[in-house]
Amino acid sequence: MKKQILLVEPKYYTQFPPIGLLKLSTYHKKKGNNVRLVKGCDFPTVDAFPINYPDEIYVTSLFTWAWRPVWEAVKYYKESFPKAKVWLGGLYASLYPDHAQLSGADRIHKGIFTDAENLLPDYSLVPKWDGSIIFSSRGCNRKCSFCAVPLIEGKICLAKKSIKDLVVPTHKRIIFFDNNILENPYWKQIFNELIEMKKKVDFNQGIDARLITKEVVEKLRKMRLAPFIRIAYDTLSQESFVERAIRLLSEAGIDGRKILVYTLYNHKESPNDFFERVKNILNWGGVCYPMRFEPICALDKNKYISNKWYEEQLEAIQKARRVIGYHGAFPPFEGMKNKFNLAKDFDEAFQLRTPKGGK
Repeated sequence: MKKQILLVEPKYYTQFPPIGLLKLSTYHKKKGNNVRLVKGCDFPTVDAFPINYPDEIYVTSLFTWAWRPVWEAVKYYKESFPKAKVWLGGLYASLYPDHAQLSGADRIHKGIFTDAENLLPDYSLVPKWDGSIIFSSRGCNRKCSFCAVPLIEGKICLAKKSIKDLVVPTHKRIIFFDNNILENPYWKQIFNELIEMKKKVDFNQGIDARLITKEVVEKLRKMRLAPFIRIAYDTLSQESFVERAIRLLSEAGIDGRKILVYTLYNHKESPNDFFERVKNILNWGGVCYPMRFEPICALDKNKYISNKWYEEQLEAIQKARRVIGYHGAFPPFEGMKNKFNLAKDFDEAFQLRTPKGGK
């Protein structure tokens, strides 16, 4: 007998479709089940439900601080369909299962649903979406203390040798969600496929600067990269790797304004450490994109303040991003470089004015 499956994406903001739910749709349709996807609590009435009363309801989740709309969705569908089994999965459920259990869901799923991992997402549920979202691998061999990936996915695993079958021919973009794609032992084959397909490529989660070599850059140069090459500069200890990566990319003809460098702050490093990294990035010709650290299981966003930071310093960065930044980033414009090069420390740099003697 066919099951009636309801997939629920809570009403939080995200620019991407719920890829996990789309894979679940493919999984259930292969079993002959009926599937419907809804956003938040925008559900009509029981009588209006085209696949009748749902047997199973799957609610996904994102960051832990976005738990409130997740609870709202679980409560709404539990009350609307008390006989249905409600599953709760996703990032929040995996990172904070004890808290997620308090939502009232019947079952909490932690980690990856491996039975659906290699399936093509059911993009028919999001007909206006125009990009193939791909994991060519899971996990990461780095053990960054601020990152949730080692907790959920572990070391690099589930590496694919090819991604061709996961690309929808009519899609114009290919978007990688790999946490560290260059640790996939088959990255060369995959990069060659991307060059051959000639579609726009977005390495959305970034590329590890420590693994960028001339060979990597040569292949990147042949792709239709969009919109940026993203790398990270989390501590000053990574200075030589980030500088080399930006230099190699620039020498290959990739405009520095297309090299976006995620720059962590409010973690273990001091404000002056952050200031030095911002200055370095601008002088190397890249774009600095400040990334505020949040504890992995934070239940509220932008509440945590590291013991090396003051609230006023965090606010100064946010104000600078709005006032002198461009879409929240600091591009390597001459005026921007002058501002940071002429400043003696963090506090002077983020006064939002050019230090005396500057232009």
